[in-house]
Amino acid sequence: MDSSTATSLWDELVGTQTDPDLWVVIGSLVAAVAVVVPHGLWRIARNAITIAHEGGHGLVALVTGRQLTGIRLHSDTSGLTVSRGKPYGLGMILTASAGYTAPPLLGLGGAALLGAGRITLLLWLATALLLAMLVMIRNAYGALTVVLTGGTFVVVSWLAGPQVQAAFAYAVVWFLLIGGVRPAFELQAKRSRGGAGDSDADQLSRLTHVPAGLWLFLFHAVSLCSLIGGGRWLLDA
Repeated sequence: MDSSTATSLWDELVGTQTDPDLWVVIGSLVAAVAVVVPHGLWRIARNAITIAHEGGHGLVALVTGRQLTGIRLHSDTSGLTVSRGKPYGLGMILTASAGYTAPPLLGLGGAALLGAGRITLLLWLATALLLAMLVMIRNAYGALTVVLTGGTFVVVSWLAGPQVQAAFAYAVVWFLLIGGVRPAFELQAKRSRGGAGDSDADQLSRLTHVPAGLWLFLFHAVSLCSLIGGGRWLLDA
């Protein structure tokens, strides 16, 4: 790769792209809703939310000084992130609280990038995060899921035209924002039936002696506020 090509790629990465037409933004919103609301499609698409959920646990574990030993993604859309360190304290609390908050916060960050016209930067950052996560995956299904997801980003980033890239980027961010709301309600429903006794909210309750219901309220607050704020950025872009 010569210097002019490298410079061109860098300029494309850090530069801004033209905002898509409003119909593209609305169409991507409708597509995200159509995937999140029906149970059948959500059952498949929820794998992407699980990637973000477990990735959030893993990233915060590293940031807080814990040793990340592995991530597993399962075909039932559950996941497991294992890290070593003190089984108590701020680092453990932040790590446990990062799962349900990661997808909507990633969506909020993505909305900020799209609102600033950074479509290419968003696609490349997402690809980089997926590649970094792949290193820590410890089961075949998880590796396949991350490879397929990352491969989609690579194909769109390199082969698709600007309008398709924009539509894809907006659809992904809408999906994270809207799809990030549903898991907390699913957890609430499971807990009301006496299930999910080892959920993130219950683990946090044991760590902090704060009722699990309050942690669940935090998950709701983060996801709904992210949806409102991120949605405004996307629609105003």
